[in-house]
Amino acid sequence: MANTVSKRRRFSDFLALRPSMLALLAMVVLLGMGEHMAERFLPIYLVALGGSILSIGFLNGMDNLLSALYSFPGGYLSDRLGYKRALLIFNLLAIAGYAIVAIFPYWQAVLVGALFFLSWSAISLPATVSLVAAVLPQNKHTMGISMLSMVRRVPMALGPLLGGLLITRYGEVQGVRFAFITAIVLALVAMLFQQWMIQDSSASAPTPPKTNPLRVFASMSASLKRLLLADILVRFCEQIPYAFVVLWALQNVGITAFQFGLLTAIEMATAMLIYIPVAYLADRSTKKPYVVMTFIFFALFPLMLIFSRSFGLLMIAFVVRGLKEFGEPTRKALIMDLAPLSMKASAFGAYYLIRDLFVSLAAFGGAFLWQISPQVNFLTAFAFGVLGTLYFALRGREAPAAAAA
Repeated sequence: MANTVSKRRRFSDFLALRPSMLALLAMVVLLGMGEHMAERFLPIYLVALGGSILSIGFLNGMDNLLSALYSFPGGYLSDRLGYKRALLIFNLLAIAGYAIVAIFPYWQAVLVGALFFLSWSAISLPATVSLVAAVLPQNKHTMGISMLSMVRRVPMALGPLLGGLLITRYGEVQGVRFAFITAIVLALVAMLFQQWMIQDSSASAPTPPKTNPLRVFASMSASLKRLLLADILVRFCEQIPYAFVVLWALQNVGITAFQFGLLTAIEMATAMLIYIPVAYLADRSTKKPYVVMTFIFFALFPLMLIFSRSFGLLMIAFVVRGLKEFGEPTRKALIMDLAPLSMKASAFGAYYLIRDLFVSLAAFGGAFLWQISPQVNFLTAFAFGVLGTLYFALRGREAPAAAAA
């Protein structure tokens, strides 16, 4: 019996499964299932409700802009209130957005509801990363973030499958509305579970956090600023075609909504297979090579889409898209290592505020590039990916050992 307990403890320690981490992972699954049943099909939903191609570009641009604007307040509230109370507020915002879209079947209501539910991932990221930093030792940060990223991919894989089935059964309008109703129920359950299981926290900073993101940015190291610039360029590569991938697959290639759900499942399964081994290696070596690898896969995906004219070729492209997660947890852990010790959540928020403010321009511009041609959209994205990868490969730096400790 003692040997069994010891093995379980070693297994839990290896995967960084502390009690608060387990509660966080459960919350992510419940919220994510509801979110990804519907959100991935919003471009199709907008068109079905009478929205234009520009409304899709506006939604994607708004997603990035809100991610930017909400990131710093999310970090500030997490440092100020503690991650548990901050997460409660963020979950209520998401529920309000789901309700608006479920009740009002108009494309304008989608944009209004998006003001609330698109905020959850961005505004909660500093709080969740702050939780990881608080409950795990530094040599388990990458593993903790990898577990969070891996579990997040479970609903990202299963949610679109269920959403695709609802659309197939009830149509593009009613199917998406039913998906948002389900999202409300799951979010309520997740909120209760989170408040019951996650250990309470006070503000993590010994002094009140800075309210000016420019002051937080000024306190960042040169290495973190270089990572930020490279990340901006690579996210241009991701976001220029992001909202139009579903249109390319369904309208240009001619696959079904359910098949697109399968492609998303393939992407998530690929990512989940690499998280743990990469986290194990990255926590015991330098992080930069893993970040470079993930940037390479970001760049390759839009290029591969140009040549993907069948479901089989799309499967290969989405495997590559899954491999872009190769170094994503490592990148977040590197931000954590490079962020000032007294303002981890605020620094995360400021980082994403600056990054996504710039990247929102790419998302808006993607619609105009798409109107020229899908190929122009994809090739422009590829060029930004190559530029960001080369910059970080040449100028990127690790955290000094003392700073990372």
